Amino acid sequence: MSSLQEQAHLPGEWIDWQPQQRAVLCFITAAGRVLLIHKKRGLGAGKINAPGGKIEPGESPLAAAVRETEEEIGVTPFDLQERGHLHFQFTDGFALHCTVFVAPRFEGEPIETDEATPFWRAVDDIPYTEMWADDRHWLPQLLQGEFITGYFKFDDEVMLTKHVHFRAPAQQE
Repeated sequence: MSSLQEQAHLPGEWIDWQPQQRAVLCFITAAGRVLLIHKKRGLGAGKINAPGGKIEPGESPLAAAVRETEEEIGVTPFDLQERGHLHFQFTDGFALHCTVFVAPRFEGEPIETDEATPFWRAVDDIPYTEMWADDRHWLPQLLQGEFITGYFKFDDEVMLTKHVHFRAPAQQE
């Protein structure tokens, strides 16, 4: 499905939507496992997620994914593949766009920092009940190689609406 086709199936509130902030997530995978974090501060503190964070002015999403992963857990991801775009609208007005990457290689040993505690988890044993409510609707497909586009509305931590589209990476536009 093309971006225009995806937009045609979205509620009108998403057509002219603009984010206040841009961020990244970086899922490092190896041998049927994924490297996750217990997030200690910021948006999502207390939840499980992947390393990531805000894109700095003038920084590309790819550079931000590498930098944030290095800062949060002390490893450098390699061969990053852009695999998705997530759009979040919160009822308090906050709007976030997140570019999602998957990295099949990395260098270094994951370490705990004041931002995150890293841990490995089997892809078929991801603790979705400790993550954001949207993750269960797109992460399995992302880890199977699909490209995802998601639009989510939240009231604090409660997901109110979701619209998720999947396609093979070759169908990206």
